[in-house]
Amino acid sequence: MTGIHGGERVPKDDIRIEANGCIDELNTVIGIVRSLLPMKDAWQELLHDIQRELMVVMSHVATPSGLRDADPERPGSGNPNELHAVEMTVQCEQAMDAMMFQLEDNGYFLLPGGTQVSAQLQFARAVARRAERRLWTLNREDPVPEDILRFINRLSDLFFVMARMEMQRQGWDEERWQSFAYKRKR
Repeated sequence: MTGIHGGERVPKDDIRIEANGCIDELNTVIGIVRSLLPMKDAWQELLHDIQRELMVVMSHVATPSGLRDADPERPGSGNPNELHAVEMTVQCEQAMDAMMFQLEDNGYFLLPGGTQVSAQLQFARAVARRAERRLWTLNREDPVPEDILRFINRLSDLFFVMARMEMQRQGWDEERWQSFAYKRKR
């Protein structure tokens, strides 16, 4: 058993604990990506902001909705547990748009890998998708703020685009698996 916010004890495999474990793993993979990037890399600040927001997300996920709704964080209060998922989602989308402008449409499923950074970003993408699935399972039992669900969803897309961008930054060719079915000639 383990404790959650509010003092309730739940099994170690409770969906709330599982969802937070996935988010924690995602945060760790992002830390690995940051450790592989030069300190002055343009992505450092974005990834740092995402890591900090994931810590806040975990505190919200660890709190049952009844407790969360009874004492919601006041926006602008400066509380370190104040959720900024909406702003972070916008920041992620803007970063993706800027990168997509520089990338050519690939039209293919890609094999994860490439550079160390690209491979770790693909791993972060997969962990973000698992975290999102676990959050949706939790959401069926106890509502998860929609802003959190949206933020985690956008992270998987961001990490995919970043992985592609990293391949381009390093001059590596992407390894194609097969073209998208809707783009194949019949």
